[in-house]
Amino acid sequence: MTTTTVDTPHGPARAELHCAPEGRAALLLGHGAGGGISAPDLVAATRAAVDAGVHVALVEQPYRVAGRRAPAPANQLDAAWLAVADDLGARWFDEMPLLFGGRSSGARVACRTSAEGQAVAVLCLAFPVHPPGKPENTRLPELDAVDVSTLVVQGENDPFGRPEPAHRREVVLLKGDHNLKADLEALQRAVGEWLDRILRPLD
Repeated sequence: MTTTTVDTPHGPARAELHCAPEGRAALLLGHGAGGGISAPDLVAATRAAVDAGVHVALVEQPYRVAGRRAPAPANQLDAAWLAVADDLGARWFDEMPLLFGGRSSGARVACRTSAEGQAVAVLCLAFPVHPPGKPENTRLPELDAVDVSTLVVQGENDPFGRPEPAHRREVVLLKGDHNLKADLEALQRAVGEWLDRILRPLD
């Protein structure tokens, strides 16, 4: 495991790199709004990816690196994320397919930036479809706008709602709620199988 710092337009971000023995692709994973990169679902997804031959970069947004709890505005999160993707793509993952992903807020960032960052696929852990109790405030357009293969892993009882499967979008429902801690083994299996399937044509 290696940690590297990346300058972004909104301060330094940090990436924790977990490298597979022979990487076929690289997956960038972002954290939730109030949480960090040690969230159990991110750890399980990292393990699945490395086992599938995919390098992983767990990305800490500049506001977290600076010690703030409150997330930055969406445009700052997106700009910082794209700066990290550019930097890691050039320095560490040259000529490898890049996948974007994250949990909750990090999944939203991955969706919003997937086209500009030329991600070949998107992994969403606990995508927050709407704030709890406010289904009218939907974030579904962010997910619907993704035009590459997408896997959404969602808790059956997630108060943030759950998206439906769609063209190029698979949805795996697991026991539990928004933190996805109830069945990490099933999460790891779902992520590993999906990665293997979507990357096979690119190998």
